[in-house]
Amino acid sequence: MKRIICLFAVLTLSSCAELQQVVNSLPQTTGGGFGVSNLDIANGLRQALDNGIDKQVTKLTQKDGFYRNELVKILLPQELRKVDKTLRDIGLGNLADEGLRAINRAAEDAVKEATPIFVDAVKQITFTDAKQILLGSDNAATTYLQNKTNSALYAKFSPVIDKSFSRVGANQIWSNIINKYNAIPLTNNVNPDLTDYVTQEALKGVYAMIAVEEKDIRNKLSSRTTDLLRRVFALQDNR
Repeated sequence: MKRIICLFAVLTLSSCAELQQVVNSLPQTTGGGFGVSNLDIANGLRQALDNGIDKQVTKLTQKDGFYRNELVKILLPQELRKVDKTLRDIGLGNLADEGLRAINRAAEDAVKEATPIFVDAVKQITFTDAKQILLGSDNAATTYLQNKTNSALYAKFSPVIDKSFSRVGANQIWSNIINKYNAIPLTNNVNPDLTDYVTQEALKGVYAMIAVEEKDIRNKLSSRTTDLLRRVFALQDNR
């Protein structure tokens, strides 16, 4: 009877404060039925983020994973957009396209090598954090992960991006592009920090893809592919 009363409360209370009280009072069990323990909630959030990493972030590591994905495609920094336009205006559009593909290739490389950092960060979610995340917005888990990992990931991504620039030939391509642009009469010379820019954009892309999966799990029953996800995210359906 107590479990039925708890379930009714979860389905009818609308405010986050009231729902938080209900979640706190749920039976601390680890098995089936209506009981959802603190451990279940934490593991459910970890599983949702793991799904985002496995199903969405891995797409970015494939060839053209950034370049062909309009959600995360890395465009040129503002300083270089005038370079792009000028090159196209003088018939060097192919060179401009090559430069754009090169910076997106470097991002693919970085994500491929740095993904394990996300996996480790997911494991650090605490019970208290998990309950707050569960009752949060559609991207609450992604935001939590971003806040916890952004600095560390930047430190990891940056050298990988720099190395990738050399491996995929981006350094040579962009040196050629910038030299050609700087040689054009009446233009101001540019020398942007592409490593920093692409690192920041690659990080944004990774978080964006994780957010896609989190939103699906929160809003689509069909995306809750395990019993744990179904039980845990049922708690936030009427928040």
